[in-house]
Amino acid sequence: MSWYTGNSTYDTVLAIGFGFALFTIVGSLFVASPYGRFASDRMGVNLHPKLGWWLMEIPATVVFVWFFAQGPRAWEPMPLVLGLVWMIHYGNRGWFFPLSMRVAKGRRSTFSVTVVGAGMFVTAIHAYLNATLFTEYGTHLTGDWFRDPRFLAGLVVYYGGFALIVHSEAVVRSLRDPAKLAAGGGDYRIPYGGGYRFVSSPQYLGELIAWAGFALMTWGLPGVMIFLISAGNLVPRAFATHKWYRDKFPEYPAERKALIPYVA
Repeated sequence: MSWYTGNSTYDTVLAIGFGFALFTIVGSLFVASPYGRFASDRMGVNLHPKLGWWLMEIPATVVFVWFFAQGPRAWEPMPLVLGLVWMIHYGNRGWFFPLSMRVAKGRRSTFSVTVVGAGMFVTAIHAYLNATLFTEYGTHLTGDWFRDPRFLAGLVVYYGGFALIVHSEAVVRSLRDPAKLAAGGGDYRIPYGGGYRFVSSPQYLGELIAWAGFALMTWGLPGVMIFLISAGNLVPRAFATHKWYRDKFPEYPAERKALIPYVA
């Protein structure tokens, strides 16, 4: 299958990625992604949340570095800048975030091996496709791309979304009292401030903004693929989370929307 780069392996993996995006979008219409507060014990053996999250995200750095280093243009300025953006993102997502999670003592029901396996599949192909795009098939990703409005606008949008992710996660983390967690409870409270003034899931909104910016900044189909997978996963999850908060907390702010400020 050669339709995008002419390399049958790369193009086949990309097609599989878009197929998985379609599967995610359709599947999310029927059930919220089964991890975190929506975890299910029907999805296989459960792992500790920190271990589950780390395993799910680890291919994003390991696979990326492996294929990036082999690329013929790996040490050119634009691939290096995009590689740095990638490593900052997944340094936070795959390493800092799981290590900084505050989890109630004894809690093991939020990440099943099935969810972890699906996550590893996505992050592995995501890493391969983008590492190879940056260093080989993205022929537009040269020094001239630094001045292209698509790169400049995409970079601004991406880091706006990334900042929203980091701040929103810090707000939730600050709500979880280590002493109460050590006793086995106290891990869910109403968050306030930052993006939480407007929506129930600003971290999901930040993810969607960031990946939209990434797709624009890189101007490649792998960016579109991960945006679609993220949207298929996070949009229904955001609305389910909004309902969960409203059902659990009678005092939940009535003006707060699910995902899009002032809209829905």
